[in-house]
Amino acid sequence: MEENLQPGQRLARGVSRHLRSHGFVSVEEFVPARGLRVDVMALGPKGELWVIECKSSREDFQTDKKWQGYLEWGDRYFWAVDTDFPTELLPEGTGLIFADAYDAEIIRMGPEEKLAPARRKKMIQKFAMDAARRLQRYRDPKLSALPEEAEEEG
Repeated sequence: MEENLQPGQRLARGVSRHLRSHGFVSVEEFVPARGLRVDVMALGPKGELWVIECKSSREDFQTDKKWQGYLEWGDRYFWAVDTDFPTELLPEGTGLIFADAYDAEIIRMGPEEKLAPARRKKMIQKFAMDAARRLQRYRDPKLSALPEEAEEEG
């Protein structure tokens, strides 16, 4: 399976593994709202939500025009890159995680901008529904053939 992972997916796996050691659970390729797809959304033990964008190269970063739209969906925002990434490209005031396919390290904590309670509730419910759907599809692959019109509603 690993040979099928894209570079950004390898970073996401390492980030998810590391965050688990801090009591977080995560969902990769999470859709907080139509038109947005976060690489990793992490839910912490106190209900905190972190958004992590994985960038595998300078080109990957420079072609991402949506990242600022992700800021409003989490309490903290991080970039996850490998140790060869030119970190001077990354905007100030964001978190930084060095990652590989197996682990990660938080280098700089993203500043905290707490979500409004109503948005937090909505995001945690969406996180739970997405995670449960993925688990159900994993356990019962025939479900993938069924329509999922409610899954993409925001």
